[in-house]
Amino acid sequence: MKKIINDVENVEQEMIEGLVKSRPQKLEKLEAGNIVVRKERKQGKVALVSGGGSGHEPAHGGYVGRGMLDAAVAGPVFTSPTPDMVYEGIKAVATDAGVLCIVKNYTGDVMNFEMAVDMAKDDDIKADYVVVNDDVAVEDSSFTTGRRGVAGTILVHKIAGARAEEGGTLEEVKAVAEKVIANVRTMGMAIKPCTVPAAGKPGFELPEDEMEIGIGIHGEPGTHREKLQKANEIAKQLLDKILADIDYSGKEVAVIVNGMGATPLMELYIVNNFVQDYLKEKNVKVYDTMVGNYMTSIEMAGFSLTLLRLDDELKRLYDAPADTAAIHR
Repeated sequence: MKKIINDVENVEQEMIEGLVKSRPQKLEKLEAGNIVVRKERKQGKVALVSGGGSGHEPAHGGYVGRGMLDAAVAGPVFTSPTPDMVYEGIKAVATDAGVLCIVKNYTGDVMNFEMAVDMAKDDDIKADYVVVNDDVAVEDSSFTTGRRGVAGTILVHKIAGARAEEGGTLEEVKAVAEKVIANVRTMGMAIKPCTVPAAGKPGFELPEDEMEIGIGIHGEPGTHREKLQKANEIAKQLLDKILADIDYSGKEVAVIVNGMGATPLMELYIVNNFVQDYLKEKNVKVYDTMVGNYMTSIEMAGFSLTLLRLDDELKRLYDAPADTAAIHR
């Protein structure tokens, strides 16, 4: 294993401390654990909390800041944070307006965030949660019952965060988060696996001339393996599956071309070149496109495509200001 780390045991803590030190005026780490919170918290605003296993950076700590999350709770690599840790995050940012947790659909995350929300309610904190399940690749996998939560989660952070920032109630913020979840779809692929530091070896093997279609962000199996194709053919295969899932024709969409951690921007832009032309051909109007690393899988090589079907409300909230390490507008 070749990685630029110190001790395997300290990877998550040193990563979180490094993130906070990159924005010391705006972020702080709680003493209780690997939890990043906004330094300046807005009273009377619904607080947004997310998190999950480490290894998906910039998710989720990179999305803590004005217009997005108030707290992000990081578990060990690819392992959910405990209910106690999630509850510490909720408690730190809770306001009278309440707390909404945004949870990716993985069995451990859902169970632990659900327990943390119950703990908060027992302490008279108004709390609720939504579960993101945007991956169209597989219905059930080694980590999940139902569809997995992947890069579409970032758009839930962005849009629900904007609604909270402008003063929405807990019910209103939850409703718009669920609206995003209902209208966002993602599918990914990989050409090289990643290595969890504590494991010391790749999570799976993939021959040089093969790719895995529909892979998850923890290296879970996708729909199938096949010979490596050209970028346009790969992107078409992913888009066709997304476009078949809900009707995007004639609609405006936000697009994410997301790198899995080790994919050069050169390759992501080559993919985007095809995506834009193909969506136009399919009568799907692109409102905005994000290209880069937004929901990664350590150093996996590959990419995912995300489409969010927009209406006027979602466009307004998507365009609202945000000030985080990973998204600034």
